[in-house]
Amino acid sequence: MSLNYPKKVTIGDITVRDGFQHEEIFVPTRAKVWMLEQLILAGFKNLEVTNFGNPKGMPQFQDADELFKQIRNSKLVKDKLDDVTLTAITIRERAVERAIQAKKDGYGPDRILLMVSTSESHQFKNSGLSLKEYWAMAEKYVKKARDAGMKVNGTVSTIWGCPIEGPTEMDDAVKFAQRWFDIGATDVEHADHDGSASPDRVYKYFAKVMDHFGKPDKQIVHFHTTRGWGLANVLAALEAGMTNFESAMGGIGGQPANFVDRVPVAGTGEYYYKDPNLAGLVSTEDLVVMLDEMGIDTQVDVDKVLEIGNMTEKILGRRLRSESIKSGRIPKSLSGK
Repeated sequence: MSLNYPKKVTIGDITVRDGFQHEEIFVPTRAKVWMLEQLILAGFKNLEVTNFGNPKGMPQFQDADELFKQIRNSKLVKDKLDDVTLTAITIRERAVERAIQAKKDGYGPDRILLMVSTSESHQFKNSGLSLKEYWAMAEKYVKKARDAGMKVNGTVSTIWGCPIEGPTEMDDAVKFAQRWFDIGATDVEHADHDGSASPDRVYKYFAKVMDHFGKPDKQIVHFHTTRGWGLANVLAALEAGMTNFESAMGGIGGQPANFVDRVPVAGTGEYYYKDPNLAGLVSTEDLVVMLDEMGIDTQVDVDKVLEIGNMTEKILGRRLRSESIKSGRIPKSLSGK
């Protein structure tokens, strides 16, 4: 029996938004711009830039407008931006309105992201609204965003479990994904937001997604690696036919920090984890190296990704979760020595 993996995948790097949001230091705007520039030069076509939510609760995003302006005006990548999709997170109405205004002003996002959880309690913690209220809001604001010329991602969270409620029903997530498309979303992200997905259930879920939707091009796979299963889950999703993945440099990211630059802030409340360093997404470096070794085209410059990974550790001032930036790629030919 041969494993049936896709020949080519798309990887969206979400370091600058999802990765840095869990950091307890404010990452300088110039460092964020550098990171976005380098990721674009490495070949990434899908990047998360920031969150347009209230920066009082999430000060990591206090530079949201400035960050978009600087990357739009970057001489290094300006000629490449037509082929790149820059995304902003917009959980609530005010954030979508900010994104629309920024778009009108000529520097805003190409795409915004709204998010529902199949768990009612997680939904309320994330958005302050019930599911019924959130769907009503989303229907109205998806249309507004599309009318303003932006793509809209609808994310479905807590597919395999909820950090508050525990087990969830996977079939609900397929229905939620369909509902996103029904109200005008451009694509759907299927997210394990706390590392509770196991590879067998990942395969089972994405097999359902493929049965329901057919082609995988509008489906995006988002895993955390809290328990070390991130890459195993990627393999399970690949086997089910998925081709679009998200990851973060150094395997960082997760719940917004509730303590930034020595100041307690709201974030989204208490951490789900006993140790904040447990949180994190699949490492971009390890993902790219693994897929490349499997003969799957990642459409990015693998060596440059490893260089960016090493610099990410310098920016954050600590060792991160990538193994590949230290061990490197596997040589493709014998040296003859």
